[in-house]
Amino acid sequence: MHIMKKIVIALYIVVIAVMAVATIVEKYQGTSYVADHYYGSWWFSLLWALLTIAGIAYFLGRKVRRLSTLTLHLSFVIILLGALLTHLTAEKGIIYLRTGQGTDRYMTADMQLHPLPFAVRLDRFEVTYHEGTTAAADYASTITMDDGTHQEQATVSMNNIVSFHGVRLYQSSFDEDMQGSILAMNSDPWGIPVTYLGYALLFLSLVWMLLDPKGTYRRLLRSPLLKRSMMVLALLHLTSYLSPLHATPRVLPQETAEKFGQLFMVYNDRVCPVQTYAIDFTKKLYGKRSYQDYTAEQVLTGFVFFHDDWLNEPVIKVKGGELKERLNMPDYASMNYFFGKNGYILGPYVQEYYQGQQQESFHKQVAKMDEKLMLVLELHKGSPLKLLPYQDKGITKWYAPTDNLPDSMNEEHRKYIRDVFTLLNGEIQAGNYERANAFIDKMAAYQKTFGGSSLPTPTQVKAERIYNKVAFATILFMVCLTMGILSFVLLVLNKTRHTFLAQRVILLLVFLALSSGLILRWIITGTIPMSNGYETMLFLAWSIMLLALIVCRWFSIMLTFGFLLSGFFLLVSHISQMDPQITHLMPVLNSPLLTLHVSVIMMSFAFLAFTCVCGITALMMRQKAEELKLLSQLFLFPALTTLGIGIFIGAIWANVSWGTYWSWDPKETWALITFMIYAVGVHEQSLSFLRKPQYYHLYMTLAFLTILMTYFGVNYFLGGMHSYA
Repeated sequence: MHIMKKIVIALYIVVIAVMAVATIVEKYQGTSYVADHYYGSWWFSLLWALLTIAGIAYFLGRKVRRLSTLTLHLSFVIILLGALLTHLTAEKGIIYLRTGQGTDRYMTADMQLHPLPFAVRLDRFEVTYHEGTTAAADYASTITMDDGTHQEQATVSMNNIVSFHGVRLYQSSFDEDMQGSILAMNSDPWGIPVTYLGYALLFLSLVWMLLDPKGTYRRLLRSPLLKRSMMVLALLHLTSYLSPLHATPRVLPQETAEKFGQLFMVYNDRVCPVQTYAIDFTKKLYGKRSYQDYTAEQVLTGFVFFHDDWLNEPVIKVKGGELKERLNMPDYASMNYFFGKNGYILGPYVQEYYQGQQQESFHKQVAKMDEKLMLVLELHKGSPLKLLPYQDKGITKWYAPTDNLPDSMNEEHRKYIRDVFTLLNGEIQAGNYERANAFIDKMAAYQKTFGGSSLPTPTQVKAERIYNKVAFATILFMVCLTMGILSFVLLVLNKTRHTFLAQRVILLLVFLALSSGLILRWIITGTIPMSNGYETMLFLAWSIMLLALIVCRWFSIMLTFGFLLSGFFLLVSHISQMDPQITHLMPVLNSPLLTLHVSVIMMSFAFLAFTCVCGITALMMRQKAEELKLLSQLFLFPALTTLGIGIFIGAIWANVSWGTYWSWDPKETWALITFMIYAVGVHEQSLSFLRKPQYYHLYMTLAFLTILMTYFGVNYFLGGMHSYA
């Protein structure tokens, strides 16, 4: 068995090293080169096969009997078996179609044509756009499939696959004239079911690893050493900024601004109060829901009616990074800061980025800053302010004063839409705010008269205004994380028995508050709040709280997990709303699975950061090394659980969106390397050196380098499909 263990360790190291080297080679030789000479080579498959066989032999030799351990390791074998079946039996290619034309062939990567088990014809291809923009919402091909006995019509679009006779069809690309479509096809009847079975078993096993009463993790929680370990871990967070003195910009009185915010407009493909757009606009620029003593409505109307004043206002947040350092920018800048005597200071860099010449970190930050500035410029032109409805042939459309109006519109409506903001601006500039308020009331009456059924119901309006006033995610993530830390300390000190009821009541109150927020969103949109990444995170936090409240009766530790995990998900949703995506995402990226994948992995990175802190502290304070090891392991087990689940949720999303659940992209490869490196840390029974606290901490500290490589190295050095993350 000793020799077999050495063989397993050697193969394990070789596999990791080969994957790491391949990602670097890809940087210089290209994706197709490593696909042929590394990932797709016979010897790479042989390496995995040898590692699997050696691992099974060693595992059987140790006569492991714990069910959770058996199922966990079995899941990896099943996943690898599924990958092998995919590699050996799957068929992949593309189908090129023109409108009205059909084919019964597909083309593989080597440009060879192969028969399909049916014929497919493109009936039509269409691109749907977000209302009032040229941003694509989806690409859809309506096709007819004919196997000789019957026909079936279906629509293939982004994140919406069609399966027929075991062949899965995905929307891949299209012709510029909109008359042709390229579909990706994938036939993998054996590999996908086996792989998904492995994923399901892995998810269950990872969770059971934490809950198993006889498992290592529960044993760590009962250790008396853990009670002293909390005293040596301190987390410091300092935030400060200086705001330069400047002239106070003109704003509307709060009453007038609030009244303007109660008008309706088309935003994010729905009719909503202007207040909603104002909050998102302010968060996009400043990173907060308000600016100094001004409400979001005052900020928005300030840019609309007192544009010159607000051009000098340092309301645009500049995040730390290469852009800020290279151009020596302040923490907050004004619009005029970016437009000097030599023109737009970001102009040359923006041009380089959109021409594809430069795609590294600096230029990506330039593009994000340019997005903020363009938002202000678009507002100055008035194009986002679609506040004026008009009914034509029973269809209600909303217009901004600068929009091209239909020829069928009568002169009275045309003149009102063109002049309404000019007249309102005249009253505001003259300081006649009572008349301005009356003018806004008339605009509201106009909207009510001509908005028709496109207007939200009074209940929806009330729900949205309540929702806009309460920052649910912000408040609740602070409550959950604070309670999570306190609950964890009480758990370590074995004081949970006296505080169990209080913790459960607090979690119940948080659960009810979040439920209220979700119900409000449900009322506002009329659909279950699961349509985007933000709502998915809220719903996931809600589900975790519900599960914790139910299961904590038998597992009191679930209260701690409930607070911490829901807090992390609420934190992710809070961060995403601090930089709202006013412009639309690429259709393929608009998937709840993708958001869940990223969020779960980010949560695992947070846990692993704690293990690094414990390691560094222990290396400096050796007398506390043993206690810190226990604390580190308490973070390591949930980190492995979330990292493993996150990686393979990403694989499921990739299979749904791209037709392949693993493509050896540099980031997913390094995520797998990270998982394999950290998995070593829980095998101290097999690896005796990990039983010594100093060696354990040194290993965990060095292991954090894989996190840095996964997050920063891929983004800023290696590149790949995930480099936008």
